[in-house]
Amino acid sequence: MAVPSAFAAARSSPTPDLLGQAKAALDQHKTKVLHRDFIGLVDFAAPSGKPRFQVVDLANGRIVANSLVAHGRGSDPANTGFLQRFSNDPGSNASSGGSFLMGETYIGKYGRSARLHGLEPQNDMAFARAIVIHSADYVSQAMAAASGRVGRSFGCFTVPHDDIGTVLALLGPGRLLYSAR
Repeated sequence: MAVPSAFAAARSSPTPDLLGQAKAALDQHKTKVLHRDFIGLVDFAAPSGKPRFQVVDLANGRIVANSLVAHGRGSDPANTGFLQRFSNDPGSNASSGGSFLMGETYIGKYGRSARLHGLEPQNDMAFARAIVIHSADYVSQAMAAASGRVGRSFGCFTVPHDDIGTVLALLGPGRLLYSAR
């Protein structure tokens, strides 16, 4: 699949530790993760003003897409641009870490979106909490350039409008999204 030039990767390969964790998660959840061609990685150790959502081609270990992504308000109460904590609690408005199974896509309040199913105790409420991947105005290159950070979600993985199509095309249902800090 051709990747739009707007998705040019800042790096050619993902952080080895994060990729290693994600590959271990793929093995752990092999009966649930049906497709092992692409994987989504979210490096919440990086500031929100930097591209920290990567789609990796597992055949060659290369990043094929790189995007900004918001974290939840409850994960960064002081709005510093850095994730401070994860939570799986309903009403926390926080991001969750760990392994997620990409679910079906749908058209919702924010347009094209994808449901997520948490695969671990630390994120098993993701579907019930309506934690999804979607796009929104509060995540943009312009905002990142102006303030060094993007807006915060209610716990969802929110990307720029220009990136949602590529993200959802590469990470369709049955693939793994892995987030860590």
